[in-house]
Amino acid sequence: MENENKKLLEKTTTRRGLQNRHIQLIAIAGTIGTGLFLGAGKSISLTGPSILFVYAIIGILMFILLRAIGEMLYTDTEQHSFLNFVSRYLGAKTGYFAQWSYWLVVIFMAMAELTAIGNYLAYWFPHTPAWLMEVIVLVLLTGLNTLNARFFGETEFWFAMIKVVAILGLILTAVILIFAQYRHGSDVVSLSNISNHFQFFPKGVGNFFASFQMVMFAFVGMEFIGMTIAETNNPRPTLVKAVNQLPIRIILFYVGALIAIMSIYHWQSIPANKSPFVMIFQLIGIKWAAALVNFVVLTSAASALNSCLFSSARNLYSLSTIHKDRFARPFTKLSKSAIPLNALLFISVLVLAAPLISSFQATASAFNMITSVATDLFLAVYILTLFTFLRFRKSKDFLPDGFILPAAKIFVPIAIVGFCLIFVSLFFFKDTRIPALGTILWIIVFGMVSRVRKSKIEL
Repeated sequence: MENENKKLLEKTTTRRGLQNRHIQLIAIAGTIGTGLFLGAGKSISLTGPSILFVYAIIGILMFILLRAIGEMLYTDTEQHSFLNFVSRYLGAKTGYFAQWSYWLVVIFMAMAELTAIGNYLAYWFPHTPAWLMEVIVLVLLTGLNTLNARFFGETEFWFAMIKVVAILGLILTAVILIFAQYRHGSDVVSLSNISNHFQFFPKGVGNFFASFQMVMFAFVGMEFIGMTIAETNNPRPTLVKAVNQLPIRIILFYVGALIAIMSIYHWQSIPANKSPFVMIFQLIGIKWAAALVNFVVLTSAASALNSCLFSSARNLYSLSTIHKDRFARPFTKLSKSAIPLNALLFISVLVLAAPLISSFQATASAFNMITSVATDLFLAVYILTLFTFLRFRKSKDFLPDGFILPAAKIFVPIAIVGFCLIFVSLFFFKDTRIPALGTILWIIVFGMVSRVRKSKIEL
């Protein structure tokens, strides 16, 4: 009887194929986006050295969020989506809204990353149609995801390694140039480039607060770590280690990289429309620096797309087993390798719309708008997740001796207020105002749909 139950469980749950080293590198990769490699110049140009404080503040908010998610997952490591807890503690209707909204957000995120991959590949293959390269990459990554979780882990491991090496190379370069007191033009490489004439608002209070939303969206996707824990061999210790090392990663990879950049170049001489990584690698004599950085951002985008396929497939599988929607039944089935294959293939077909959309100029702008709305929805989901955590703390599932978020009654409300303020700030800037209004419209319309829907769930 025990063997029969074990076989039944193996047929209805995904297989634990991820190892600790996979999770640790995936967690690192989740903190490093293309925004650092390509967008660092723009964020620095907004507010100068005080951008370090912005990254630190957003990093603290994300750490609180990840600790809250980690505490809930620690009590039930079988969950394939941390959003399942929304249904459990805030009700089926709220869970329906949060889970399907988040799933849709990740689909659009995957489409955006695939479009970016086409643009990066055009650097080396300018005469090859972008849509063809995008299709080839999507087929390749989908194929890797059909094998088993271990192959996903290996792929992400090496994608992450490339990004880590690039950033460590930048920081090491800065350290060497600082000790050598290297000169380029009239400038000397020194930490004093950051501290001299320091101002919090060198370009005005408005630009300082505008940088918050830019930095915030450089961090989205960090919570993907919560989708991988259910497929690790030893989930609880792995979860604790991955989440607790987050502050070190933020300090090293984001704050460290920005300090290195502003030590080598005075922040006022860093152009907003050029990658500082390219400038620095060219400075030390790497003539093919632009190609090197293009390769790094290509792997970064491929890593993000890979994570989107993995997490959205697990999310759809999880949603299909929870909500009794007729159309979702095929997505509850697993392959022989314990992969939610139907869910993965369905998502890949949806993402295939990206090459089609990007080939028509008339629809490309609409796609960009939808992607911006989807990105803003991350904030709404994060806020709901933190409210879920507060309800979880009052439930019988709370483990006082588990993976506890210290001073949760203080830090969680602070994080909720912080995310709310960032969302409100979107309405004060021209580029983010319309997407923010679109997000409000989605919350109202889909919120009403979720309210009137009769939801039957099994958790």
